[in-house]
Amino acid sequence: MRHFLFIGLMIFGLSNISAQDKKSEAANLAQANNPLAKMTAINFHNYYIPKLTEAPDDMYLNTAWIRFAKPLANGKLLLRVSAPLVTTPDAPLPSGGWDMKSGLGDINAFLSYSFKSDATQTIGIGPLVSIPTETETGLGAGKWQAGFANVAFFAKSPVIQYGYLLTWQASFAGDDDRDDTSLMAMQPFAMWQLGKGTYVRSAAIWAFDLKNDNYHIPFSVGLGKIVKVNNTVFNIFIEPQYSVLHSGTQPQLQLFAGINLQLVN
Repeated sequence: MRHFLFIGLMIFGLSNISAQDKKSEAANLAQANNPLAKMTAINFHNYYIPKLTEAPDDMYLNTAWIRFAKPLANGKLLLRVSAPLVTTPDAPLPSGGWDMKSGLGDINAFLSYSFKSDATQTIGIGPLVSIPTETETGLGAGKWQAGFANVAFFAKSPVIQYGYLLTWQASFAGDDDRDDTSLMAMQPFAMWQLGKGTYVRSAAIWAFDLKNDNYHIPFSVGLGKIVKVNNTVFNIFIEPQYSVLHSGTQPQLQLFAGINLQLVN
């Protein structure tokens, strides 16, 4: 809970910082949630999962993501690298509860080519790779995986922005004792600007394990705040997510929170 209190205090504090000018503020608001924005970005995201389906009530998970995005070739290409820090149950304790283990999961990266890019819409596609960098067995897949990422962002309205991130990856090498993978994820997202940098958001990831016929489709509504301070755009948000359709052991309830930093040229 300390993480979420810190994020709430950050939202309250940054809400009192005024934007430098009206025109740049409108552009910042429109592009702050664009995954293909032509700006270097550093994101800190956290998924806290207090309840899972088909699992004991006291079992929980937590995954923190550190993401770095860098535009290349005058913005036609975007490289995004993501590293997860995973906390997961290892074994039940005799006295109750769980012995937890934490460490680095599998680092993944994609390189997107923007074949459509202007002030109102950005569409890109490119290759994706996942590297088996887990520091302990069970924190990752134990497999090399490859696939593609397709991203679209539409900002034709200053009030509503929307888009999606679609990824697919499958294993092609790695530990022979670990299960092969074929994973697809669809993340539709929408933002409704309320004014002065505050916005309502929904960006839950629909996950599909094609190898085992398992899936997880959550619904979410959250709140965010966007503020430009000097040459950095801060985008701070919190978003509860609840699974409405699922098969297998999946997050039933999770809290998605994060801070995105875009470095404006």
